[in-house]
Amino acid sequence: MTAAAQVDVVGVGLNATDTVIPLTTYPERGSKVEYSERSVMPGGQVASTIVACQTWGLRTRYVGKLGDDDGARLHREAFDRVGAEARIVTVPETASLHNFILVDAGGERSVICQRNERMVLRPEELRREWIVTARVLHLDGHDTAAATQAAVWAREAGIPVVADLDDTYPGVEELVANVDYLIVNKDFSCRLMNDANLERALRRMQARYGCRLSAATLGEDGVLAWDGKQLVHSAAYCVPVVDTTGAGDIFRAGFIYGLLQDWPLERQLDFSCAAAAMNCMAAGARGGIGPLAAIEELMATVSRYQTAWGIQLAKR
Repeated sequence: MTAAAQVDVVGVGLNATDTVIPLTTYPERGSKVEYSERSVMPGGQVASTIVACQTWGLRTRYVGKLGDDDGARLHREAFDRVGAEARIVTVPETASLHNFILVDAGGERSVICQRNERMVLRPEELRREWIVTARVLHLDGHDTAAATQAAVWAREAGIPVVADLDDTYPGVEELVANVDYLIVNKDFSCRLMNDANLERALRRMQARYGCRLSAATLGEDGVLAWDGKQLVHSAAYCVPVVDTTGAGDIFRAGFIYGLLQDWPLERQLDFSCAAAAMNCMAAGARGGIGPLAAIEELMATVSRYQTAWGIQLAKR
């Protein structure tokens, strides 16, 4: 392989081919429902974040694992289309990961994820130069050992680490200890800290692991973040929702973009919420990645949900 060039963002983590099925009626256990269409699209947490960052003009590299099937070709074409560099570990005679996503009438998605041990990215399959030639490392915790190795290399090189975590995988605490910007789903911090109070869990998580920021995405309630000094809440934007698939992935892309622009935290979170909202207005994990100008226009013209979080924080 050629030597790794300098990039703005390197992402290490999941890709998946998504079969998205919109439903007018969501199935109950033991029932039958009909659907009229389905779409096959590229997705996956880190892969989608990288595509969004590249679309907005950042130089990116994706590191992950693919099989040697049509799904792999779909992903390679998607990276090539936007100009993202891809360092792919290919598994011969193996199908790439394939998820099924059911989208209800309100646009909320449920994901049926595939697990295949042959598709687990392992630490020995990484190269240090892929990681340390970036300004930011982004990862998920799915392949925890590989993610931890990448985070350790980045930390050694003084490169900030952004993590998108949604499950308490075995070994995840070692990974969290090497993360600077920890952006999790609304349940992760409470499970990890064994604390049902989200605000307290975010504070405790940041204090225990020493990250610069701990934050939880909250769907229609936006995002809540703790930077060691203040709690910052950013409300979600009110848009017509087609499909929430990938909303969190594009939120992380927005955060990374703002981080590299050295924006204040409040603007980072607002931009991230707007980018995620725009993605929800189209089908698929990457269907609504908007240009920067369109995201800025959405921020200037679209109202936000009024949530309990905003009310609570205003009183502090």
